[in-house]
Amino acid sequence: MQYHLNGYQIGDPNVRSNADSKPFTSDLPGEVDVLIVGCGPAGLTLAAYLARFSDITVCIIDMKSGPLEIGQADGIACRTVEMFEAFGFSEKVLKEAYWVNETTFWKPDKASGKKIIRSGRIQDTEDGLSEFPHVILNQARVHDFYLEIMKNSVSGLEPHYNRKLVGFDMDKSRNYPICASVENLDSRATDKVTTIQARLLIGCEGARSAVRKALGLKLYGDSANKAWGVMDVLAVTNFPDIRLKSVIQSSNEGSLLIIPREGGYMCRLYIEMDKLNRDERVSSKKITSDNLVKAAQRIMHPYLIDFKEIVWWSVYEIGQRLSERFDDTGEGKVDKPRVFIAGDACHTHSPKAGQGMNVSMADTFNLGWKIAAVLRGQSRPELLKTYSIERQNIAKELIDFDREFAEMFSTAPKSEFQPSGVDPEEFKKYFVKHGRYTAGTETRYPATIIQGEPVFQHLASGFPIGMRFHSAPVIRLADAKPCQLGHIIKADGRWRLFIFSGSAGITELCDYLEQDKTSPIIKFTPKGSDIDSVIDVRCIFQEMHSTHDFFSLPSLLRPSKGNYNLIDYEKAYCSDVDEKNNIFDLRGVDRSKGCVVIIRPDQYVSHIVPIDGYHAIANFFDRFMLARS
Repeated sequence: MQYHLNGYQIGDPNVRSNADSKPFTSDLPGEVDVLIVGCGPAGLTLAAYLARFSDITVCIIDMKSGPLEIGQADGIACRTVEMFEAFGFSEKVLKEAYWVNETTFWKPDKASGKKIIRSGRIQDTEDGLSEFPHVILNQARVHDFYLEIMKNSVSGLEPHYNRKLVGFDMDKSRNYPICASVENLDSRATDKVTTIQARLLIGCEGARSAVRKALGLKLYGDSANKAWGVMDVLAVTNFPDIRLKSVIQSSNEGSLLIIPREGGYMCRLYIEMDKLNRDERVSSKKITSDNLVKAAQRIMHPYLIDFKEIVWWSVYEIGQRLSERFDDTGEGKVDKPRVFIAGDACHTHSPKAGQGMNVSMADTFNLGWKIAAVLRGQSRPELLKTYSIERQNIAKELIDFDREFAEMFSTAPKSEFQPSGVDPEEFKKYFVKHGRYTAGTETRYPATIIQGEPVFQHLASGFPIGMRFHSAPVIRLADAKPCQLGHIIKADGRWRLFIFSGSAGITELCDYLEQDKTSPIIKFTPKGSDIDSVIDVRCIFQEMHSTHDFFSLPSLLRPSKGNYNLIDYEKAYCSDVDEKNNIFDLRGVDRSKGCVVIIRPDQYVSHIVPIDGYHAIANFFDRFMLARS
């Protein structure tokens, strides 16, 4: 983390001051750039991203009376923790959370179908998939971290609770084309309905989204006609794997998934309940918490479990649904999208694979930087079209996976009495095979204006274009600090150029980027701004850090910045001398030729070009960025 650039700052460097910001009031603003509906994971991710820009005004509303206290979602994928690192609170999450290190599998004992036995144990996440683990943490705590980021930002952004979107209309001739009607649900309020004018509207308010309905969009999909219960409990048991993620399949009492929770004592149980008839709703079953307790006890036989406290419980139907698009463009009728939906408003999953909250946050992590780039005049409005193209495609892939995974989980284990069941060993193999989906690292975006052709993919085979930048260890040249290279990519809206050195060409490339009129840095960086304010260039050398003279580096890699023209010492890195941790070998970077990896603000690889590919770099950014005066 860098700070003190424009003068010494006392106190917590995470708290950003802005003399122009106004103190929070309960009154809704009349005009904003962005109106966000819903304070769930998707809404807060977007709000936290946009809050860092003092020149973008944001309002976020929610029907609830205050922040979430007990969250329904709890699984946090490896990829999501990488995203939290970009926001600066991954360490807080990792400190509080339960780490999912292993998963055990239990099946019916062949000798006696009336009891279960452990059938296997696997590592939950494969080695090298991410520098972060798969963890479990109450969704409400994730919300708390986002709310803290928002409040400490230059915008001082806070949600307006007890507010419901009633409807909205659009007039493109207005500077703020969206006029939204918002109802105050507080019984003490005198003005029940007020209006907010906005440039953009994002619906993040769940599966019953009013924004989606206003756009005339529906969630399409089906239900597995299966009821499941979920409980967070404090219990005493002799089940040996109660502090491990455990998949239990009984012979004829159904299946159960144990998810240990943070804090060392609580755990979550997903419990298979009754089969639903066609068009039957789970509410008609009148399932109680006592029903869940008894079902769990039957499934876990011969082990005993005594429930001391049920912290939270619910019942639900397994189903996967998807909207046909995630914005208001329609069938090409709108040239510039102004209304978007994200999270459960446009896709729903079963809880089994732990996708819901993670995919929802990934939606708006994708959308946030694009909104900022367009509103700040850095990119053309066409950039906003890539959100629906990218995220709708990914949501469909994940729903297809989730459907198959949930079906396998709900099918009785194969036995002499259930010959059509699922072989427990095959289920375990499936779980291992698709671990990358559940980790969130398998996402690969389709080709758009912000993605180059993979002509030079061979120069860095371990950084697939369209996939997230897979971090690896490096050594910072100036101070010999071991770092994760991916942690440089913060949620600040900037593009990154990572130059991996080859046999030659670094100085010439840096001179081009810093001085040539066709360079994207020269064309798109506002006059008077720091040279890295739009595109941040870093270089990774193959040699040991001790062999380099810092002041012999090209000036682009030791730029002067801020009010005092202070030197930035964090642009140059070296590969780790440990062969197991050498980034060039780990990520398949061509040592002779080197390359330039172009990375989007949301940590995804957009393009790979040769070190001498000046025109390729310039042409890539010319496709979607706007020159600034």
